[in-house]
Amino acid sequence: MSVRVQREDFDVGAELAALTAGKTAIGGVTSFLGLVRDMAGGEAVSAMTLEHYPGMTERQLEAIEAEARRRWPLDEVLIVHRYGRLEPGDRIVLVATASAHREAAFESCHFLIDWLKTRAPFWKLEATPEGERWVDAKGSDDDAAARWET
Repeated sequence: MSVRVQREDFDVGAELAALTAGKTAIGGVTSFLGLVRDMAGGEAVSAMTLEHYPGMTERQLEAIEAEARRRWPLDEVLIVHRYGRLEPGDRIVLVATASAHREAAFESCHFLIDWLKTRAPFWKLEATPEGERWVDAKGSDDDAAARWET
């Protein structure tokens, strides 16, 4: 399955190896790994809890993947997104795209992460020294995603 939403951690090397195993038409793989930071908005963050709606989240991620496949000649796509309580340094998301040509892999990976940031139904709650706070959408994320509008 090319889209997974899971609580447990993942092994980036194993995921990429599985993505390309036996697929010799692939000429390039591009990946993005998102990690929990220990700072946000100039404030310390000790943890982040990601919530989602099971079923709806997977369907939306599959729709985003389908759009990438419509736009670029992709051999493989992988989206792994975690939920639950994560601490600084923990892996949150892995996006990988594989294609015969590097440009398609680069562009589609960039597209996927931009759209995931703005269209995937995840809610983030940060734990800070002042208490917990929900993370608001950022205009810069909307701007990044807007460049892919057709």
